[in-house]
Amino acid sequence: MKRAIITGATGAIGSALIGELAEHGTEILVLLRKGSPRNKFLENDRRVTVRFCALDELKTLQNDTGKTFDVFYHLAWDGTAGADRQDAKRQAKNVEYALDAVELAKRFGCGTFVGAGSQAEYGRVEGALRPDTPTFPETGYGIAKLCAGQLTRLRARQLGLRHIWVRILSVYGPRDGAQSMIMSAIEKLRRGESAKFTRGEQIWDFLYSADAAEALRLVGERGKDGKTYVLGSGEARPLAEYIKILATSLHAERLIELGAIPYGEGQVMHLQADTSELVHDTDFLARTSFEEGIQKTIEFVLSERE
Repeated sequence: MKRAIITGATGAIGSALIGELAEHGTEILVLLRKGSPRNKFLENDRRVTVRFCALDELKTLQNDTGKTFDVFYHLAWDGTAGADRQDAKRQAKNVEYALDAVELAKRFGCGTFVGAGSQAEYGRVEGALRPDTPTFPETGYGIAKLCAGQLTRLRARQLGLRHIWVRILSVYGPRDGAQSMIMSAIEKLRRGESAKFTRGEQIWDFLYSADAAEALRLVGERGKDGKTYVLGSGEARPLAEYIKILATSLHAERLIELGAIPYGEGQVMHLQADTSELVHDTDFLARTSFEEGIQKTIEFVLSERE
């Protein structure tokens, strides 16, 4: 892969993908929303070329670079947290933006479009999630992700692009959103505050962001056209175990309160990826244990705060 384009480059996955691609000699163009406070760490990054282009501007951006690109990674999405996940009109706009991204990929000469899907496309499922597991999304966010995956595949086929959709499970790591369970817990515990959780009986699959980035690089290079892959570590433990590991890493075991929060309506109780097709097609292997990954994430947070 000589050149790639990334939307959503300032989050945990996008920033890790920049590092992964740069390490393998890929020239990277990132599309950023102007004015976002998260842009700061990229604006002087010599590994990337920055173009300011919000999601609603994708449809008009033209290729004036004089270059053609190989892979387009569409990671950006508006309304990923809180009440925004159930905002039907906002989520519907994301489907339109995803289609705009496919057409932009064609204008920039890309041969492959890789879209970021979500576990939310499945709804609540007992057992490991496969590409062919039936999808019954229960949130506006999940419905829109499912629709975006199907319609971008259709549009990519019409334009002659390879299309790969990656349903991403729970990724954590540096530059993850402050509202995520991992990041919010780290912030509270490092300040000496108590952190409240459910009983943590959920069976969960966490994947470190650098491993997710490697998977996306491999998918862009080796993934099969028209396929959907499920991205996780492939291993799962009760959520309470992860919480205790996190707390131990911060020497704050006494500050965690398991069972202090009731399970929410529609709580997913089993989240685990069956990565067999991903491994078969790309040779991907999750390399980072949760113990190692959470330590790296904590070190990043502490260095940022200093």
